[in-house]
Amino acid sequence: MLQVAVVGSGPSGVYTAQSLVQQNQVPDVRVDVLDRLPCPYGLVRYGVAPDHEKIKSLQNNLRTVLEDDRVRFLGGVEVGPGGVTPARLRELYDAVVYCVGASTDRRLGVPGEELPGSWSATEFVSWYSAHPDTTTDGFVAGAQSAVVIGVGNVAVDVTRMLARGADELRPTDMPEAALRALGASRVQEISMVGRRGPSQAKFTTKELRELGSLPDADVVVDPEELALDPAYADPSGLPAANRRNIEVLRGWAERPPQGRARRIRLRFFLRPVELLESAGRVGAVRFERTLPDGLGGVRGTGRYEDIEAQLVLRSVGYRGVPLDGLPFDSQRGTVPHAGGRVLRDGQVSPGEYVAGWIKRGPTGVIGTNRPCAKETVTSLLEDAPALAGRGALPDPLDVLRADGLQPVEWSGWRAIEQAEAELGASLGRGPVKIADWESLLKAARGATAAR
Repeated sequence: MLQVAVVGSGPSGVYTAQSLVQQNQVPDVRVDVLDRLPCPYGLVRYGVAPDHEKIKSLQNNLRTVLEDDRVRFLGGVEVGPGGVTPARLRELYDAVVYCVGASTDRRLGVPGEELPGSWSATEFVSWYSAHPDTTTDGFVAGAQSAVVIGVGNVAVDVTRMLARGADELRPTDMPEAALRALGASRVQEISMVGRRGPSQAKFTTKELRELGSLPDADVVVDPEELALDPAYADPSGLPAANRRNIEVLRGWAERPPQGRARRIRLRFFLRPVELLESAGRVGAVRFERTLPDGLGGVRGTGRYEDIEAQLVLRSVGYRGVPLDGLPFDSQRGTVPHAGGRVLRDGQVSPGEYVAGWIKRGPTGVIGTNRPCAKETVTSLLEDAPALAGRGALPDPLDVLRADGLQPVEWSGWRAIEQAEAELGASLGRGPVKIADWESLLKAARGATAAR
């Protein structure tokens, strides 16, 4: 029997488990999917916007894998300092695949970035997605204007959440505290700003169009700003997705505002250079006007514009962080590897593998994790004869418990789901996410005690 640990229960981890149990080369494979959180699904649970029900329904596909008899979910297991070390995992399993993602944000690197009221978009997403590590809920308090820096799908998500009303969000699983705060928000002006032009924006057309369908928000685009992009006048040479984005933006630029309660301004060719303080917190963002440099980038012009904002959300990309006990490429923010095999000092480290963002960097969409996981599993299976040569291993769950850990098994996760359904019913809503560690573990441990 080949015993494999997969660290991380997001799409890359679950697709890795799926590839392992669906292959035919090694007939007897057992996979433990470990996660630091007591809840599975990673960014599908804690990164997909609550109003994107179709994408969130991917959880049903991931659930099918985690309910396979050959797969075991073990939540609440920290890997690294204070938890299970990579060396210990290698003692317990024939192979370990790390699918830990890219858990921190890239920085702007400008003065004032640490002012109160300046947050990473990930922190904001974690708050309205009920991530138990969230420690604040004061994002929109006292704010009337917001600036979102970035023009990718995450930037569009947080902009949309700021512009939606409570009635639109109540049917979602958003935690009650976030729903109340956003419902009481006084934010009326939201500027989403990119340093390059509309033809280079990273958002998808589907996400972009959603901004134009919000019932209480106007979308405003300056046609003169769009015209700074050489590809705007003639987008025929652009990829199809970028052409569609240009078409949507052109339509908005030609449409007069409808006088709705909130206004979303899409801005381009503006590079943040400083966050400005007012009354002890951020009060505005200073941008430098940029222009295309003819090489695919932009150059500064020395002209500046200040945009008022009591709330700034920085959405300029993710970055992997080192995991104690594993090698790390600090420039790329990834673990060095060859075909998914972890490299230590340039040499393959037997039994250690990576998949997902920690392998390739924060690129692609959810589906990109399938071929990424398959490549890693192919490497692992090629190594299987040597990996399984250590003889029979004890049940890792027994050892983890003997080491003092209390993993949350699948029954514990199902108990959390039940508790969230009951919480929602008590509020007159559908299932509502539980947002704190204590309540999550209480629900999970209740299932354990009842067995």
